[in-house]
Amino acid sequence: MKRTLQVLNELERDGVFTRYAIGGAMGATFYTEPLLTFDLDVFVVGSPNCSGAVSAPSYNESAVTDRRYKDALRGRGYLKEEGECVLIEGVPVQFLPAYNPLVEEALREAQEIMYEDVPARVLRSEHLVAICLQTGRNKDRERVRILREQAKLDQNFLADVLRRHQLEDKWKLWTE
Repeated sequence: MKRTLQVLNELERDGVFTRYAIGGAMGATFYTEPLLTFDLDVFVVGSPNCSGAVSAPSYNESAVTDRRYKDALRGRGYLKEEGECVLIEGVPVQFLPAYNPLVEEALREAQEIMYEDVPARVLRSEHLVAICLQTGRNKDRERVRILREQAKLDQNFLADVLRRHQLEDKWKLWTE
Protein backbone atom coordinates (compact mmCIF):
# COMPACT_ATOMS: atom_id res chain seq x y z
CA MET A 1 0.00 0.00 0.00
CA LYS A 2 2.84 2.40 0.82
CA ARG A 3 4.30 2.19 -2.68
CA THR A 4 0.81 2.50 -4.22
CA LEU A 5 0.34 5.81 -2.38
CA GLN A 6 3.74 7.00 -3.54
CA VAL A 7 2.71 6.28 -7.15
CA LEU A 8 -0.55 8.23 -6.68
CA ASN A 9 1.42 11.18 -5.31
CA GLU A 10 3.80 10.97 -8.30
CA LEU A 11 0.87 10.96 -10.75
CA GLU A 12 -0.53 14.08 -9.11
CA ARG A 13 2.87 15.78 -9.04
CA ASP A 14 3.33 14.95 -12.76
CA GLY A 15 -0.03 16.51 -13.65
CA VAL A 16 -1.83 13.32 -14.68
CA PHE A 17 -4.62 14.63 -12.45
CA THR A 18 -4.93 17.79 -10.40
CA ARG A 19 -6.01 16.23 -7.12
CA TYR A 20 -6.84 12.80 -5.74
CA ALA A 21 -8.34 11.46 -2.54
CA ILE A 22 -9.06 7.98 -1.28
CA GLY A 23 -12.70 7.12 -0.69
CA GLY A 24 -14.88 4.04 -0.44
CA ALA A 25 -14.23 1.28 2.07
CA MET A 26 -10.48 1.89 2.12
CA GLY A 27 -11.10 5.56 2.87
CA ALA A 28 -13.36 4.55 5.73
CA THR A 29 -10.64 2.34 7.23
CA PHE A 30 -8.61 5.47 7.99
CA TYR A 31 -11.38 6.27 10.52
CA THR A 32 -12.70 2.84 11.57
CA GLU A 33 -11.67 -0.76 12.04
CA PRO A 34 -10.68 -2.33 8.70
CA LEU A 35 -13.56 -3.05 6.31
CA LEU A 36 -13.65 -5.79 3.70
CA THR A 37 -12.75 -4.33 0.33
CA PHE A 38 -11.21 -5.57 -2.87
CA ASP A 39 -9.92 -2.31 -4.30
CA LEU A 40 -8.74 1.19 -3.56
CA ASP A 41 -11.24 3.81 -4.75
CA VAL A 42 -9.37 6.93 -5.82
CA PHE A 43 -11.50 9.95 -6.66
CA VAL A 44 -9.78 12.39 -8.99
CA VAL A 45 -10.20 15.83 -10.47
CA GLY A 46 -8.88 16.10 -14.02
CA SER A 47 -5.81 18.00 -15.09
CA PRO A 48 -5.96 21.73 -15.87
CA ASN A 49 -7.48 22.66 -19.23
CA CYS A 50 -5.97 25.14 -21.70
CA SER A 51 -7.18 28.18 -19.76
CA GLY A 52 -5.62 26.87 -16.56
CA ALA A 53 -8.99 26.18 -14.95
CA VAL A 54 -9.52 22.80 -13.37
CA SER A 55 -12.07 20.65 -15.11
CA ALA A 56 -13.68 17.61 -13.54
CA PRO A 57 -14.37 14.90 -16.10
CA SER A 58 -17.99 14.13 -16.92
CA TYR A 59 -19.20 10.59 -17.50
CA ASN A 60 -18.73 11.15 -21.26
CA GLU A 61 -15.14 12.24 -20.69
CA SER A 62 -14.35 9.47 -18.21
CA ALA A 63 -13.19 7.04 -20.93
CA VAL A 64 -10.62 9.58 -22.16
CA THR A 65 -9.64 10.39 -18.58
CA ASP A 66 -9.36 6.68 -17.78
CA ARG A 67 -7.08 6.24 -20.79
CA ARG A 68 -4.86 9.11 -19.56
CA TYR A 69 -4.38 7.43 -16.15
CA LYS A 70 -3.79 4.05 -17.72
CA ASP A 71 -1.27 5.46 -20.21
CA ALA A 72 0.63 7.18 -17.39
CA LEU A 73 0.63 3.98 -15.35
CA ARG A 74 1.73 1.85 -18.32
CA GLY A 75 4.63 4.27 -18.75
CA ARG A 76 5.64 3.43 -15.19
CA GLY A 77 5.42 -0.32 -15.85
CA TYR A 78 1.96 -0.99 -14.40
CA LEU A 79 0.38 -3.02 -17.19
CA LYS A 80 -1.91 -5.43 -15.38
CA GLU A 81 -5.62 -4.64 -15.12
CA GLU A 82 -8.25 -6.39 -13.04
CA GLY A 83 -11.78 -5.51 -14.13
CA GLU A 84 -12.16 -1.73 -13.76
CA CYS A 85 -8.95 -1.53 -11.73
CA VAL A 86 -5.28 -1.10 -12.52
CA LEU A 87 -2.90 -3.04 -10.29
CA ILE A 88 -0.38 -0.70 -8.70
CA GLU A 89 2.15 -2.59 -6.60
CA GLY A 90 -0.37 -5.43 -6.27
CA VAL A 91 -3.20 -3.17 -5.10
CA PRO A 92 -6.26 -2.94 -7.40
CA VAL A 93 -6.92 0.81 -7.86
CA GLN A 94 -10.12 2.15 -9.39
CA PHE A 95 -9.98 5.77 -10.57
CA LEU A 96 -13.32 7.55 -10.25
CA PRO A 97 -13.99 11.02 -11.65
CA ALA A 98 -15.42 13.75 -9.44
CA TYR A 99 -18.87 13.15 -10.90
CA ASN A 100 -21.04 15.59 -8.95
CA PRO A 101 -20.87 18.62 -6.62
CA LEU A 102 -20.70 16.48 -3.46
CA VAL A 103 -17.68 14.52 -4.68
CA GLU A 104 -16.04 17.72 -5.96
CA GLU A 105 -16.49 19.28 -2.50
CA ALA A 106 -15.22 16.12 -0.82
CA LEU A 107 -12.07 16.23 -2.95
CA ARG A 108 -11.46 19.91 -2.18
CA GLU A 109 -11.79 19.30 1.56
CA ALA A 110 -10.01 15.93 1.77
CA GLN A 111 -7.49 15.59 4.57
CA GLU A 112 -3.87 14.63 4.26
CA ILE A 113 -3.05 11.67 6.47
CA MET A 114 0.32 9.97 6.83
CA TYR A 115 0.46 6.26 6.04
CA GLU A 116 3.83 4.67 6.81
CA ASP A 117 5.55 8.06 6.33
CA VAL A 118 3.80 8.65 2.99
CA PRO A 119 1.22 11.43 2.64
CA ALA A 120 -2.17 10.18 1.48
CA ARG A 121 -5.21 12.34 0.87
CA VAL A 122 -8.41 10.81 2.25
CA LEU A 123 -11.99 12.04 2.05
CA ARG A 124 -13.28 13.34 5.39
CA SER A 125 -15.42 10.84 7.26
CA GLU A 126 -18.41 13.20 7.00
CA HIS A 127 -18.09 13.27 3.21
CA LEU A 128 -17.77 9.48 3.14
CA VAL A 129 -21.10 9.32 5.00
CA ALA A 130 -22.75 11.77 2.59
CA ILE A 131 -21.48 9.91 -0.49
CA CYS A 132 -22.77 6.64 0.98
CA LEU A 133 -26.18 8.23 1.53
CA GLN A 134 -26.22 9.57 -2.00
CA THR A 135 -25.14 6.25 -3.53
CA GLY A 136 -27.69 4.36 -1.46
CA ARG A 137 -26.60 0.72 -1.76
CA ASN A 138 -26.98 -1.80 1.08
CA LYS A 139 -23.22 -1.83 1.63
CA ASP A 140 -23.31 1.98 1.86
CA ARG A 141 -25.97 1.78 4.57
CA GLU A 142 -23.72 -0.61 6.50
CA ARG A 143 -20.72 1.69 6.00
CA VAL A 144 -22.74 4.63 7.38
CA ARG A 145 -23.61 2.55 10.45
CA ILE A 146 -19.94 1.68 11.02
CA LEU A 147 -18.77 5.26 10.51
CA ARG A 148 -21.41 6.50 12.97
CA GLU A 149 -20.24 3.97 15.56
CA GLN A 150 -16.48 4.20 15.12
CA ALA A 151 -15.45 7.46 13.45
CA LYS A 152 -15.30 10.78 15.23
CA LEU A 153 -17.82 12.58 13.05
CA ASP A 154 -18.05 16.34 13.34
CA GLN A 155 -21.85 16.51 13.67
CA ASN A 156 -22.07 20.22 12.77
CA PHE A 157 -19.94 19.77 9.67
CA LEU A 158 -21.92 16.66 8.69
CA ALA A 159 -25.22 18.51 9.12
CA ASP A 160 -23.96 21.30 6.84
CA VAL A 161 -22.86 18.81 4.16
CA LEU A 162 -26.19 16.97 4.32
CA ARG A 163 -28.10 20.25 4.05
CA ARG A 164 -26.03 21.56 1.12
CA HIS A 165 -26.52 18.34 -0.84
CA GLN A 166 -30.18 17.71 0.10
CA LEU A 167 -29.45 14.51 2.02
CA GLU A 168 -31.13 15.35 5.33
CA ASP A 169 -34.25 13.26 4.66
CA LYS A 170 -32.21 10.22 3.65
CA TRP A 171 -30.05 10.65 6.76
CA LYS A 172 -33.18 10.61 8.94
CA LEU A 173 -34.51 7.57 7.10
CA TRP A 174 -31.25 5.66 7.53
CA THR A 175 -30.60 6.63 11.15
CA GLU A 176 -34.01 6.45 12.83
